[in-house]
Amino acid sequence: MDLESARDAATQLLKALGVDTDAPGTVNTPTRMVAAYAELLSPRPFTLTTFPNDTAYDRLVTVRAIPFHSLCEHHMLPFHGTADVAYQPTDTIVGLSKLARLVEHTAKRPQVQERLTQQIATYLVEQLAPTGVGVLVRAEHLCMTLRGAQTPGTETITTALLGTLRSDTALRDEFLHTTGTGQR
Repeated sequence: MDLESARDAATQLLKALGVDTDAPGTVNTPTRMVAAYAELLSPRPFTLTTFPNDTAYDRLVTVRAIPFHSLCEHHMLPFHGTADVAYQPTDTIVGLSKLARLVEHTAKRPQVQERLTQQIATYLVEQLAPTGVGVLVRAEHLCMTLRGAQTPGTETITTALLGTLRSDTALRDEFLHTTGTGQR
């Protein structure tokens, strides 16, 4: 990241929008703005930790309500919410905290929710070779709630269902029920 160039660009953007960047309250705003975006776009280093599935566990493993935030690539405004991630293991299981780290790692870049959801699922398939994967993401998009349609409180839900979670109705229903979106 070239933070100095970003600060200069932020200063020019704010000035072009009519913000007095020489006023006492805004003199350091370009620097703070760049620091905030740099933080939002910088995931922590991430390595998936796996273990042998020595008990041959073959039911769903689900981690619910993993909080995340990202930036809408269309407006560079935040969207935030939770992700529910499930997989049906074969020979390998994953350290559960790594599912949360995967969500963070995937979210910390300009994104759209649909791609975020699919990237999490695809990564798990590629790294674990599970029988099935389910990802459900719920998010509020500030580009929709603060501007544009201005519909506060709306929630967007996306899903990725791969392998047995797509083909097996009972397993899909279990995932949706566990994540609170199935029939009640």
